[in-house]
Amino acid sequence: MTIILKNKETLKFDDFFFKCCIGKNGLAKDKVEGDKKTPKGTFSLGNLYFRKDRNSKPNTKLKCVQIKKEMGWCDDLKNKKYYNKLIKIKKKIKHERLYRRDNKYDFLIPINHNTKRTKLGKGSAIFLHLTKNFKPTEGCIALKRKDFLILLKLINKNTKIKII
Repeated sequence: MTIILKNKETLKFDDFFFKCCIGKNGLAKDKVEGDKKTPKGTFSLGNLYFRKDRNSKPNTKLKCVQIKKEMGWCDDLKNKKYYNKLIKIKKKIKHERLYRRDNKYDFLIPINHNTKRTKLGKGSAIFLHLTKNFKPTEGCIALKRKDFLILLKLINKNTKIKII
C-alpha cells in the first residue's frame, strides 16, 4: 500500500485521510538543499525514530529506534561521506539535531529521498514528523500526533509514499 499526498494539506492511506503540511515553497521535481520544497516522487520509508523519554514505543510494524541526545542527520554540503545520513553529532559536521526541545521529532520517519546514490545538494533530512499548528515545513511532511500514531498502526516496512 502507498501513502499518497493528495494535495498540500492531505495525506491519504487506504480509506484514511490525514491533514498535513508540506514545505513552505511547495513541491519540487528537482529538490535542492535549502529550497524549502518537498520532493516529488515515490519513495520508500525508513525506520521509526522516537523519543522514549516522552513516549512509549508505539504500536507499529516498523522497526523502532530510540532517539538519543547525540543523534543528528547530516545536511553538510561539504561532507560526501555522511550527507543525508544518520550520524553521531560532531561539531565539524553540519546537521539537523534529532533530539529537540520542541516536539516535532518526538516521532519521525525518514522519507528515502536521495538516499540510495546520494547526491550532494539534492536534499537531506526529508521526514514524516509531527506538527502542532500545520505551519509549513523546511521540506518535510508533518502531521498531528494523533494522526501520526494512527498512520503508524497502518503502515509497514514495504509502505511507500507518493508525492505528486
